[in-house]
Amino acid sequence: MGGVRVGSVVIDCNDFDRMFAFWRDALGYVPRDEPEDDWVVLHDPSGSNVNVSLQVVPEPRVGKNRLHLDLYAEDRDAEIDRIVGLGATIHPRTPEPDEDFVVLADPEGNLFCVIQKDA
Repeated sequence: MGGVRVGSVVIDCNDFDRMFAFWRDALGYVPRDEPEDDWVVLHDPSGSNVNVSLQVVPEPRVGKNRLHLDLYAEDRDAEIDRIVGLGATIHPRTPEPDEDFVVLADPEGNLFCVIQKDA
């Protein structure tokens, strides 16, 4: 086994305050340290899951994400409603039969999935 592990997944953003509020509330995470004007590490209070960090970049997102988050939920549809209420949108696409996930976009258009996973 290697000597490295994933410590954080970093999301580039333009509107730091909006994205910070969205991802903090969507994940129920808290800042690991005091947020800077252009950087924050969001930490799972239980310590069970990987950190998600936000960093400000000057350029807007262009094209499709090359990496995305899969968010597991015991009640997918309720979580989708909650997250959409925070500012996400449902990404338009035609689902395949029996898919257990829905693709959403965060306030800056970064795609992520919410997946039905029982405890």
